Amino acid sequence: DIKPQLKDGKDLHLEMSMRSFRSESVSLFINQLLDLKVEEARSTLYELRKNNYLIVLTRSLERAKRWLRSKKRGNERMGLLASSKAERLKAISINVKYSPNFVHWFLENSQDIRSSDALEDALTEFEVQGLEIDWACVAWDADLRINMTGNAWEHFQLRGGNKWQNINKPANQEYQINAYRVLLTRARQGIVVLIPEGDDVDTTRKREWYDRTYNYLKGIGIPEIQDQDI
Repeated sequence: DIKPQLKDGKDLHLEMSMRSFRSESVSLFINQLLDLKVEEARSTLYELRKNNYLIVLTRSLERAKRWLRSKKRGNERMGLLASSKAERLKAISINVKYSPNFVHWFLENSQDIRSSDALEDALTEFEVQGLEIDWACVAWDADLRINMTGNAWEHFQLRGGNKWQNINKPANQEYQINAYRVLLTRARQGIVVLIPEGDDVDTTRKREWYDRTYNYLKGIGIPEIQDQDI
């Protein structure tokens, strides 16, 4: 009988798994992004790219879906995520007030319209906290927006169906930041951040609100989806 020859190669030992590295680096990047630490975020983003973690931007939901479908392989899962206060995403067919059954969302196959892979229903921070998917589209509404000088976040919630109201309590502002932190750290392989164009005819979706946040993220170095990417 020929017995296999086993050798202990310490140089082959991986002290930290690629998954663990990515998870820690993604969390660091999102913390820096939300803390408005631009230079640090740029540096961490560069490291993430070198390790094949993808983060891209788009203004189009359909483009975001095409990007996700182009990246998904085999049994990997993809899905839509949004803040529970992102009520004006309803204008682009993402209704955060509708609560899908998250068991079906996570477990059904891609042929089932209740599945995350169908890219029809979005989960909020309440359902996805502590859970993960492979590829995520995080839709970013005007509930959290960068200010005009780009050095602070502005916090809002929709009141009465026609007006954004300031969130003034520091604890509630921190909760809102943490909601986006949860959403932006759920993907194992990569994320597309969707920031709608807005519509100045609709006073609840002014273009400048969305443009400011989009330009901030783009300024960090997050690239827009290119045609060759999808």
